[in-house]
Amino acid sequence: MTDLYPLRFFASIGKYAINIINHLGAALILFSQGFVRIFRAKQWREIVHQVYYIGATSTSIVAVVGLFTGMVLGLQLYYTLIKFGSVGVVGAAISLSIIRELGPVLTAIMITARAGSAMTAEIGIQRISEQIDALYTMRIDPVKYLISPRIAASIISFPILTAFFDLIGIIGGWLTAVLLLGVNEGAYFYRAKASLDAIDIQGGFIKSIVFALIVSTICCYQGYFTHLRTDSYGSKSVSVSTTAAVVLSCVMILVSDYVVTTFLM
Repeated sequence: MTDLYPLRFFASIGKYAINIINHLGAALILFSQGFVRIFRAKQWREIVHQVYYIGATSTSIVAVVGLFTGMVLGLQLYYTLIKFGSVGVVGAAISLSIIRELGPVLTAIMITARAGSAMTAEIGIQRISEQIDALYTMRIDPVKYLISPRIAASIISFPILTAFFDLIGIIGGWLTAVLLLGVNEGAYFYRAKASLDAIDIQGGFIKSIVFALIVSTICCYQGYFTHLRTDSYGSKSVSVSTTAAVVLSCVMILVSDYVVTTFLM
């Protein structure tokens, strides 16, 4: 019997790997079906509604996080750069840090926490209450009705909110560096503008689109297949799926950020 323990160990690893591959394949199929159906007729009204829900209603939290992120960066970078006599480049450091990395990443995480969790819970409740089955009965494509508008709205909303975060973050850095710590205002904005290239701004928007696809796919997938969970059932499965969607989305945002940054460098 002791000879079977190594085999059981490798069997459990193989079973876990196959389970991950199955989920990845199902999520990819769901995304491809939802993305193709974006371009079909009678989608714009629901897409606009989802843009308002995912994008417009997330503006306030993105603005608050962006403002204090810029203020903290201004404070930290000032006291770091002053040791090297390079306070004049604080504007460049803040703008590059926010536009290249912090803007896309923190915006995606905030949208995930606010709209992504709600997205999963809404679809999950519709699944366990058999509303999605009712759509099939009425010959309404649930992927087109539920998934496609959310993917399209995420692709539209994430870059816009990322740009808004970048602007508010630079203003937050100005508040700390210029108004509170006495950095020259002209030098701050000159460095912030001169240090940025088109590739920096394009890279931030590329990341935001990648994050939009990842978050919308994971959140919709977790909600759409809530009824297939083996670790819970009923209303508890919705809460477990929502938690899993938020955690997995945040992890994949950071992983994909590294991958995209590697290709953009």
